[in-house]
Amino acid sequence: MGRPRSLPPAPPPTERLHPRADDLDLLSVEAVIHRMHQEDLAAVRAVHTALPFVAEAARAVANALRAGGRLLYVGAGTSGRLGVLDASECPPTFGVPPSQIQAVIAGGRRALTRAVEGAEDDKAAGAAAVRRFRAAPKDVVCGISASASTPYVLGALAEARKRKARTVLVCCNPPRPRTKVDILILAPTGPELVAGSTRLKAGTATKLILNALTTAAFVSLGKVYRGRMVDMHPANAKLRARATRMVSELTELPVAKARRLLNAADGSVKVALAMHFAGLDRQEALEQLQGTSLRELQRRPR
Repeated sequence: MGRPRSLPPAPPPTERLHPRADDLDLLSVEAVIHRMHQEDLAAVRAVHTALPFVAEAARAVANALRAGGRLLYVGAGTSGRLGVLDASECPPTFGVPPSQIQAVIAGGRRALTRAVEGAEDDKAAGAAAVRRFRAAPKDVVCGISASASTPYVLGALAEARKRKARTVLVCCNPPRPRTKVDILILAPTGPELVAGSTRLKAGTATKLILNALTTAAFVSLGKVYRGRMVDMHPANAKLRARATRMVSELTELPVAKARRLLNAADGSVKVALAMHFAGLDRQEALEQLQGTSLRELQRRPR
């Protein structure tokens, strides 16, 4: 008798064959889409299990930004693109400088629109990206890796820990025991309908997590008032109309008066509201908003 053949190691959960995918290529387009939608719902359930850790990370980011620190997303492939997307949308939505929320992707800018093969395997490049960022103890470095094993991301997180920055890992597979981070956000999405294609369910879960992380952080920093993005930059016609509408709704002023108030506030919705609520001029409103929320200003007797 010959020696028994050793079995290959089991693939991680996101790489395994889905039990309901074997007949996928036999289904109608409508049936494929219905099955994908069921998987999307599974992604939402996976994120639900991670919510306490998302909240912990959101508090860490808010504390970092409040102290003058920054958030850096690090990822590769789909995960990296999702980090770039979230980072790029925070400045226009919440009125923060782009330097506060940054993202790097393995392979650089070229990797945003096409695959750069092998870039994710370069652990040293991930560490170098964190050094270029000059990560410091007051910063948060958030690695994004569906597999939890991307060398580029792990190299970045290891360098961030050396520099005493706070570290977060967003993933869909359990990381190896030697992976050390301050906050682990694990959304166990399991196998994809197309095996290994983590742009699907894992990508959906990752997008939900990043949305929640930054939105909760900026809400706690006073960037949202009564469900409105009052710190946004009205840089185009659509946003200027939105800003006028917000001021009109929140002050109950006619649109024409709301527009004049917004102009007097140099286009800032938050400043316009502070001027209206507290009877202040623009400079006084700016000074009051340094240490007082809109809720507090609205409650003060005029």
